[in-house]
Amino acid sequence: MPIDLFPLLAPLALILGAAGPGRRARWAEVAALVAVAIAALTVLKLGFQGGWRAETFGIALRVDVVSATMLLLVAFIGWVVIRYAGTYLRGEPRQGPFMAGLCLTLAAVLALVLADHLALFVAAWIATSLCLHRLLLFYPGRPAAQRAARKKFLTARVGDAALIAASVLLVLAYDTARIGEIAAAARDGVGGPLAVGAAALLAVAAMLKSAQFPTHGWLTEVMEAPTPVSALLHAGVINAGGFLLIRFADVLLLSPGAMAALVIVGGFTALFGGLVMLTQPAVKTSLAWSTVAQMGFMTLECGLGLFPLALLHIVAHSLYKAHAFLSAGGAVEAVAANRRPGPVAIPDGRAVARAFLLALGLYVLAGAAFGLAHKSPQALALGAILIFGVAYMLAQGLADAAPRALTRRTVVFALATSVAYFALQSAALWLTRDVLPPAPTPGALEWTLIALAVFSFGVVAVVQAMFPLWAYHPAAAGLRVHLSNGLYANALFDRALKAWGDPTTAPSAQKRTQ
Repeated sequence: MPIDLFPLLAPLALILGAAGPGRRARWAEVAALVAVAIAALTVLKLGFQGGWRAETFGIALRVDVVSATMLLLVAFIGWVVIRYAGTYLRGEPRQGPFMAGLCLTLAAVLALVLADHLALFVAAWIATSLCLHRLLLFYPGRPAAQRAARKKFLTARVGDAALIAASVLLVLAYDTARIGEIAAAARDGVGGPLAVGAAALLAVAAMLKSAQFPTHGWLTEVMEAPTPVSALLHAGVINAGGFLLIRFADVLLLSPGAMAALVIVGGFTALFGGLVMLTQPAVKTSLAWSTVAQMGFMTLECGLGLFPLALLHIVAHSLYKAHAFLSAGGAVEAVAANRRPGPVAIPDGRAVARAFLLALGLYVLAGAAFGLAHKSPQALALGAILIFGVAYMLAQGLADAAPRALTRRTVVFALATSVAYFALQSAALWLTRDVLPPAPTPGALEWTLIALAVFSFGVVAVVQAMFPLWAYHPAAAGLRVHLSNGLYANALFDRALKAWGDPTTAPSAQKRTQ
């Protein structure tokens, strides 16, 4: 079977550390390309014969739509990042160990997405974090890199403890460590209080892994690491929390409290990250806050029970964010080289109102074509939230000073977005129909959270649409400063870190950096 070859990738990654200077990048790229080929063959085989389980070298692996999608995604992004790193670090004395670290991290992530045994899943989860920690400290003499890596290390270890405890409870509840068997039993409602406790711990582990508020600070401070590390982290490793929620979706549905916590924390993180992103002057910092917001939105999707859409979100965000980080420098130069073609269209309140009404109308029109009556309330609410995000761009096209060409393009874009949402949603539901559970019927608590989420995101979308009008107003100056500092949540984390003994503030660390 194609996936039987994956355990061989980790030893190959170790060999890269001892490769000659002229062969390091080339061999790393070969290893990544082999991973892409194996992933493609695995997906092809899945299309012909359906999912299967395999055991190689005593390692239990599982291939279904979820693992195959993640397998191909991780392998492809890893190949792109490794190719970029080969040029980025050309001439670097420690290029070999860096390439080995990249390959080991990717091997750990590949093991994570294929694991069908709790022991392998936990081991790969921890290995991914430890390998990434080494990459974050590629420049160990930089205090900011040390601080970010240490915060990541601390939050990751708490998440590891939560995952280990959840695994123990799952074994006790289901008398098996096979993830597939656990999911099948949980779908039948089996598990009891032990499974409910495991679901809560899984939610905690996922939120810590995906940098949810208030433990998000490390993700916005890892820019001291080389750009390939940032791309791999923001486009790949950070999605592990979402994958955990998707893989154990049936268990999570046994705990309405855990699902509600995911909606609350994820929704707030998405709103918080989106607002802070608008105030960041640096491109990569803004992209980092964008990742915080996107991970919050993905957590919100899982909390609403929209696991197929969360998987789709992971794929879309990973591809976009990898490209964004690797091309950030060129994009800045391209923007600086272009002159503004004329006056900027600034929407007023009437333009914003027209934009939101038009966007909702187009959304309903597209939804009616796909059958609104057959969609879950959670999916409809999520679509409304997405169309709010489109409406703030549509408002610029409806501004008084906007050229007609811009108006036509934004209207077409809004309609295309609505159609794409329903089409991709239908495709994701169909592909994962035998693997992931459908969205549950919402109760009173779920309806309250759905209404609160739609209202909150609608308000933020209006604020974004009118951003040019209020952003530089003197009354908004203080709010802008507070938002640009992330409401000081990360500063509180730093203060606590110093209280625990931050090595970057110790006299020995200060001497090393002088």
